[in-house]
Order: sequence, then structure tokens, then C-alpha cells
Amino acid sequence: MTMRPKMNSLITAGLLILGMLGLAAVLAPFIMPHDPLGANLLNRLKPPSFSYPLGTDHLGRCVFSRLLLGARYTLCAGLLASMGALFLGALAGLTAGLAKPGLRGVMNIFMDVVLAFPGLVLALALTGVMGPSLFSLALALAGAGWAWWGRFVRGLAVTAREKPYVKGGIVCGVRGGRLLRYYLLPQVLPSTLVAASFKTGWMILGISGLSYLGLGAQPPIPEWGAMLQESRLYLTRAPWLMLAPGTMVTLAVLGFNFLAEGLRDALEVRQAGEL
Repeated sequence: MTMRPKMNSLITAGLLILGMLGLAAVLAPFIMPHDPLGANLLNRLKPPSFSYPLGTDHLGRCVFSRLLLGARYTLCAGLLASMGALFLGALAGLTAGLAKPGLRGVMNIFMDVVLAFPGLVLALALTGVMGPSLFSLALALAGAGWAWWGRFVRGLAVTAREKPYVKGGIVCGVRGGRLLRYYLLPQVLPSTLVAASFKTGWMILGISGLSYLGLGAQPPIPEWGAMLQESRLYLTRAPWLMLAPGTMVTLAVLGFNFLAEGLRDALEVRQAGEL
């Protein structure tokens, strides 16, 4: 199966949403109308206006500017957590699926032990050890999520190893990196790509949720979850304070979910056409 899925409406929608969010994150320093960290108590809790498109918060800071800058923190932290978990899990999964029996057994037991702990509890424990910060939270979520990826990649590797053409390559003397690159990765990567899109959305949700609890970004960093946490006391008086970052988190998760669904549909159609 090739790795070039056909575009469909879900992929297009996902890429459009994520592209807009990514563009906002990249261009934030150039399009922010105000200093996102500059407080002005004379302008506190102002409703949306021409000067302040999304109003101001309890310290008089521009919500729109903070939202743009917050895209950098939330998206980068979510991607770091997702890619970190995937990298560690892929190494563990390939080892558990392809290494010698003794090493495979040890790795499988280790992953089972890690999976015995609830992921959220493990992330909270790791964050408590490292201290509350956005970087620590991303590392904690990666540390809590790698074992799931290990089991996932292991299952794909074991299934791919039993394919007739893979067995034929092994019989013909194909080993090491060549076996991995030309025989196994084409079987493992499609499903991994779909799962990674789903998991990245969940990581962004986890980053924002735990930051809302005070375990991630600390004031005055305008991470979306931290913005939700700061605005919780003003829900009835200034609802735009929670509406803006909440909408951005929802859009980011929807973008990755649309992308994952579209990739899954496209890859399934292509796979069916090649059978």
C-alpha cells in the first residue's frame, strides 16, 4: 500500500482549520493589535469593540492578542507531547515486536506495567515531580502516553512481520534498516499516521485541561487553558473571556479529528482498491 492518500472533504477541512491556526501562531507577533502581556486596569473587562476585537480581560489585556500568542504555546506543547509519546512508543513497540524473544518479553512486561497506571494519574504524578510549567506538562503527557503507542506499534509490527512478502524478504537475507524501511514501515505508517492525528488532538485537549487546573502554563503566559483558568471567575460578567480560548481549543481538536478521519477513509479506500 502506498502512502499517498487521496484528498477528501475531511482532509481538506482538517488542513484548512489547522493551517489557519498554524498561520495565526506563526504571524502572531506581526498581527497582534496590542501587547498581549501589557496590563491596563483602566480597560479591564471591556466588551468586544473595534479597538479590542475580543474585548479585554480582568487586567485590561487584549484577549485577541493573547489568543494569537497562545496558539504558539498550546499547539507547540500539544505537538511536543504527541510526537514525544509517538517516538518513545515506536522505539519500544518495534523492539517488542521485532527483537529477540528475551528482549521482546522484557519490553512487553514493562509496557504492561506502565499501562496498569491510569494515564491521567501518571501525568499528574510526573508533573508534580517536575513542577508546574508548560514544558513539564508536555513531557509528562508524553511520558504517560508512550506505552499506549508501544502496544499499538507492536501490534502493527507483528502483523506486518507475518505478511508473505516480508517473510520472503527475510528468507532472502533482508535485515536491519533495509527490512524496516522497505518492508515494515509501509505497513506500519498509514495506521500510525491516522492514530497520531487523533492523539495530537487529545494531547492539545490534555494540555489545555491540565493548564486550566494550574499544572501547565503559569501566568502571564497566554496559553489557552491558562486563559480559561484566569477567566472562570468572570463567566457571567464577561463571557467572552472563556468563549474565545474555548472555541480555539475546540477548533484545534476538530481540525486534527477531521484530518484523522479523512486519512483513515482515504487509506482504507486505497487499500481496498489494491486488494
